Amino acid sequence: MKATHLVELYSLFTQLRTVEEVELFFQDMMTQHERETLAERWQIIKRLHAGMPQRKVKEELGISIERVTRGSKTLKSSQGGFGLFL
Repeated sequence: MKATHLVELYSLFTQLRTVEEVELFFQDMMTQHERETLAERWQIIKRLHAGMPQRKVKEELGISIERVTRGSKTLKSSQGGFGLFL
């Protein structure tokens, strides 16, 4: 994918002003499964960042330890984007 396509996509997010606009955009842009996966990933990241053990995250969210581990790796390799919201 061309970098310009990504920049265009990223720019779209800066134009969304309300939760309702973001919701409408995400509904059109992603499948229900993709939205749920993204929301789940954010819940994993928040809990791990707060210091919750991986097994507790697994139990609390009712997901596999593999998903939690992937979230942990993502958090550890963060480029600073999570820090904008955590």
